[in-house]
Amino acid sequence: MSGGHRNNLAIYDDVADQWWSDDIRWVRTLKNMVPGRLSWFDQMADWQGKTVLDLGCAGGFMAEALDERGATVVGIDPAKDAIASAKAHAELTQRDIRYDVGVGEALPYDDASFDAIVCVDVLEHVQDLGKVVSEIARVLRPGGTLFYDTINRNPIARFVTITIAEDVLRILPKGTHDPQMFIKPSELKDQLESAGLVPGKTAGLGPRGINRRGDFVFGRVPGTFIIFMGTAQKPLSAPE
Repeated sequence: MSGGHRNNLAIYDDVADQWWSDDIRWVRTLKNMVPGRLSWFDQMADWQGKTVLDLGCAGGFMAEALDERGATVVGIDPAKDAIASAKAHAELTQRDIRYDVGVGEALPYDDASFDAIVCVDVLEHVQDLGKVVSEIARVLRPGGTLFYDTINRNPIARFVTITIAEDVLRILPKGTHDPQMFIKPSELKDQLESAGLVPGKTAGLGPRGINRRGDFVFGRVPGTFIIFMGTAQKPLSAPE
């Protein structure tokens, strides 16, 4: 971790016991982003009856939303305490979601295990992007789809996500992101294609308004220069 100050993944364990409390503003922000992402993902996915991996699931906001849509959900994250919180909340709400502790570079699943993989707010944190993408391709079934979002690497994205979100508005803890780990869409496209996936369309994700608590509400926005969402598909058959 560069200088020990950036890409601080300990924040997810630090708040694990309050993940579902709505007491912490930045955790509420993560929760508020889920419907914004799904409003776009839902247009391209029929989750009902599908086996879905939530890669980098933290405390389970996306996993539970996918469970509500009728998917069979597995969540994985390196943050042990966040996983414990996700498991506890799933039990409390009687959801049949499997949660595992692990990293994207070495997924503990068989080849072709999932119809879809959702990987949001994760790729800009991983140690080896190429390895994670190749693991995603390995555990996806032929015809399966990856749904993702991540942060673009440019001066505007750096200013908005770090100077504004972390330092000024404080809607993210200081040190959440390392701007050097942000990913240009062209770089991600290359990684996806190298792993044998076919990139689909992309869209921007960002604030669309403010709710009664003064928190941002998220959805699709015109530009992809800050946060960009996208899909990639595993071909039904390997190229000749």
